[in-house]
Amino acid sequence: MAFCFAFYLLIINLSLAFANSATTSNEECIDGATVALSFGLYQSSCPEAEPIIFAWIEKAVSDDPRMAASLLRLHFHDCFVNGCDASVLLDDTPNFVGEKTAAPNLNSLRGFEVIDSIKTDLEFVCPETVSCADILAIAARDSVVLSGGLGWDVQMGRKDSLTASKESANNNIPGPNSDVATLAAKFQNVGLTLDDMVTLSGAHTLGKARCFTFNSRLNGNSNADADPNVNLDFIQSLQQLCTQSNANTTLADLDYKTPSVFDNQYFVNLLSGEGLLTSDQVLVTGDEGTRELVESYVDDPLAFLEEFKKSMLRMGSLLPATGENGEIRRNCRLPNNFNQ
Repeated sequence: MAFCFAFYLLIINLSLAFANSATTSNEECIDGATVALSFGLYQSSCPEAEPIIFAWIEKAVSDDPRMAASLLRLHFHDCFVNGCDASVLLDDTPNFVGEKTAAPNLNSLRGFEVIDSIKTDLEFVCPETVSCADILAIAARDSVVLSGGLGWDVQMGRKDSLTASKESANNNIPGPNSDVATLAAKFQNVGLTLDDMVTLSGAHTLGKARCFTFNSRLNGNSNADADPNVNLDFIQSLQQLCTQSNANTTLADLDYKTPSVFDNQYFVNLLSGEGLLTSDQVLVTGDEGTRELVESYVDDPLAFLEEFKKSMLRMGSLLPATGENGEIRRNCRLPNNFNQ
């Protein structure tokens, strides 16, 4: 644990250089109210918060390296539905339908138990202080760091939503068969740019996907296969993997060369026709502008890591819950008034 804490402090010190060169807070006007996210919010109110989160993420990733991608994905799926407000963590109840059963999430999102463990510890040390939404943002950063990526200082101050939207989860979260226009529209709808879309797609340097999510690649009927230099050997290897097993359960690495390392290999794979999902491969076959950015990240790995930090900060500031629309949940799965 001593090593864990020392490593955590090293990461935070390195990321402070980025934070000090950035704005110390991010203000956004929502319904006439100013929402401020800030760096180091819990240094006084709960100084143990970030070390506790880091220790749990370190254990989770050590036990299951795939968990880094899963926790990063939880933050993505949260922020794309009415902002970064931990709505994705709410369980269904007899009187409430959450987002966990939406098509992009059902039998797909993982890591809820890790967030539960973190929240339990934080409620013991600092009751009703650290929001579940902030835990998701910090956990995403720590997952990247523990996979070899660069750290950054996370802006905090989000509140947790009182409700969720299964419909928005179904409509807002980009799908694995999306073309560039669809991807760009969904990112722009939440306030992110085309460059953010390409950069954040680089999160697919980690994680896995089930065969049914890339069926269109296997069948050769996706826009991703418009490239005359399509990698037939790669497609055939996927076909062999998926035809010999259950497509609903078999997993393939999104980046089969360095699947547990946060690096620029995902973009290298795209240029050689080895993007797993249609929504990956179209970044080089569907738009000249997105291809140019992919090529720049292949040429300059550090540029990708630096831009990824900035895009994550922009995504993490999307429409946080405020005022009466938010609270600090005691249990990330339920609103505080559930038993009242």
